[in-house]
Amino acid sequence: MIRLDAATVLLQWATGGLFFLWFTTRKHEMGAGYGWLMRSTFLLLAGGAAAAGFATDVILVREVAAIGCALAALLTLKRKNPQWDLLAPAIGIVGVIAGAIDAADGAGGITVNLLRVLVGTLFLGAVSDAMLLGHWYLVQPGLPRSILSELVTALRWITPFEILVMLLPTGMFSVFAGSVDDGWGGMLGWFWIACAISTVVLTEVTRAALKEKFYSAVMAATGLLYLAILTAFGTDLVARAVLA
Repeated sequence: MIRLDAATVLLQWATGGLFFLWFTTRKHEMGAGYGWLMRSTFLLLAGGAAAAGFATDVILVREVAAIGCALAALLTLKRKNPQWDLLAPAIGIVGVIAGAIDAADGAGGITVNLLRVLVGTLFLGAVSDAMLLGHWYLVQPGLPRSILSELVTALRWITPFEILVMLLPTGMFSVFAGSVDDGWGGMLGWFWIACAISTVVLTEVTRAALKEKFYSAVMAATGLLYLAILTAFGTDLVARAVLA
């Protein structure tokens, strides 16, 4: 069993988002404003993670890492070298790991929880950045859609691992079997299945939309990614809440 902690979730979100900022900008095709927007967004989430941690159960390594992640994003706010964007997530992942270890129950629980939290960090970062990138095409319409396609493809590969780690024991199979009570008569287990399947389907439909020639396909893909964010967070957080 694991514990769901707001501070760890916010730091996961910030760390994953900042990592995929580097993934998106590494080929130097994005305008500087995109980097400013993303760093500003995720440094606020990292700051929120630190605040949430200090306000609840303090895990000093996690809180210090969250502050370091936010400061690194701030210091690199206007830098044009994408390699600097790896600094903030490198700091943030230390705090994510600390939070995962603290929340786990026993040695076996540490391994499973580390896998869940690390994969979840990539999962939440990829889907969030994909949606935000889709909006950036309104500001920079000449961008190759291959940049968004790469990010959606990354999400496509990460999603099966996200589902798999939530099935590892003690996992969602225990909810379906009734050995773990979700408090809603099994309804949250079925809701999780719906979220997981919907995320897979929405990712595939988004990839198909991006193959269309018309520019409106990018906007359609962005709308689909709005829905994917909701189902993705359901896939990650509902499972972790039920198993907490």
